Amino acid sequence: MKIAIFTDTFYPDINGVARTLHRFTDYLAAQNISYKIFAPDSPTNEYASNRIHRFKSLSFFLYPECRLAFPNISRIKTELQSFSPDLIHVATPFNIGLCGVYFAKKCKIPLVGSYHTDFEHYLQYYDLEFLSKPLWKYMNWFHKPCSKLFVPSMETLNQLKHNGFTNLEVWPRGVDCQLFHPLYDKKNIRRKYGLSKKFLLTYVGRLAPEKDVNTLLEVSRSLPLKMNNQIDWLMIGDGPLREELQRKAPANMRFTGYLEGQQLAEVYSTSDLFIFPSPTETFGNVVLEALASGTPVIGANAGGVKSIIKPGITGDLCSPGSIEQFSHSIQQLLANESRRLQMGWEGRKYALLQKWDKIFDKILWDYTAVIEELNGRKYA
Repeated sequence: MKIAIFTDTFYPDINGVARTLHRFTDYLAAQNISYKIFAPDSPTNEYASNRIHRFKSLSFFLYPECRLAFPNISRIKTELQSFSPDLIHVATPFNIGLCGVYFAKKCKIPLVGSYHTDFEHYLQYYDLEFLSKPLWKYMNWFHKPCSKLFVPSMETLNQLKHNGFTNLEVWPRGVDCQLFHPLYDKKNIRRKYGLSKKFLLTYVGRLAPEKDVNTLLEVSRSLPLKMNNQIDWLMIGDGPLREELQRKAPANMRFTGYLEGQQLAEVYSTSDLFIFPSPTETFGNVVLEALASGTPVIGANAGGVKSIIKPGITGDLCSPGSIEQFSHSIQQLLANESRRLQMGWEGRKYALLQKWDKIFDKILWDYTAVIEELNGRKYA
């Protein structure tokens, strides 16, 4: 099987789409399955491979980590003719994705897609709600040729189904439980970050309006003074709101920028609670990473996040933007260590079942079904 993946974001970009696709291509390589990636160039250009074909690009204003490329059509055509893929997978609906759809039609190559980002929900955070109807119209048009459209959660599937999408299939996410685990040296990590308070509360993600990070500032101010004096906050990530947030943040809230790999895993492991107010997630990879680290999660009862957190068992769900509910959940869990530890244990157990290889095996079966249906080919 030979697969061509068209995406407007790829490693080393820092976002859930890029990380998922990078892990997937590592899996394909391990399975000796040939693939080619067509993607925008990266600002760092630190990751090169003869399997990746990159094109000049500019960042997209709604999502700077996702880039608008200027693809070379003749070059793509030459590469596709040389590679002769059995299937094209379009992962994003921008310029590179459009090229994937175009060449799938033109060359009669089986086509599948994946839907990763709730752009419609993003619009309200940028005062662009008037674009909602044309956005859905475009998204329907773009994905209609796909024999299958993979979505991260049942919540996203239901949302798309309501908006007229068909051929939907859930493609959940896994987690590396060897990297993300609860057994790091917490005392050493606390020293490393200068954490002196009794409790550590953490957020990981883009510092952008659609993540509702301003709610965290309000929640931190709403906690009782006695408890607040026992809390350190770590804000891990970067984005357009970072400068403003740092200016407004209380003294016990620190900003680290992006962390990756073991550095990120260590902070999850050391945290007493992971607080994630974003209501726009189609899945919520960072939530699963926190659970794998034995850290209970308090998240927004919206999008894909609500399918990961089991309220009262692995964490709590709060109404999006509800400072009162987030504050109440934090107080209740910090005051009950045994319950917090039990939630961490349950979260770890849940995460251990979310295996990437099993998830990717299912994707290959779906690929094969599409190829066989359209081309009559069979693969062992």
